Amino acid sequence: MSGIASSEANQAPSKAEDCWNLRLYVAGRTPKSVLAFRNLQKLCDEHLKGRYKIEVIDLMIHPQLAQGDQILALPTLVRNLPQPLRKIIGDLSNTERVLVGLDLRRAEPER
Repeated sequence: MSGIASSEANQAPSKAEDCWNLRLYVAGRTPKSVLAFRNLQKLCDEHLKGRYKIEVIDLMIHPQLAQGDQILALPTLVRNLPQPLRKIIGDLSNTERVLVGLDLRRAEPER
């Protein structure tokens, strides 16, 4: 995960309106931050191939950026596009929860 301290990992979107703009807030290269980035990249490669942009924001370097998206816990994933804005907190290891949270899959009804 060489790109976590820098700022971006990209898959060039085919059309601007198809682009998923994702922002992952982390605090340094902690095990949870690294895991969240890897899980997000894997999920995007499987479900959004060629249609996403991930921006990683390290709040240890840029703490002032937490205020804009009202970040209260880390790691936090923010989906800016497509609208509406969505947030998911944690290491993103529960793939089903992340897919539902990003609105890539509908939640299964309780039995």
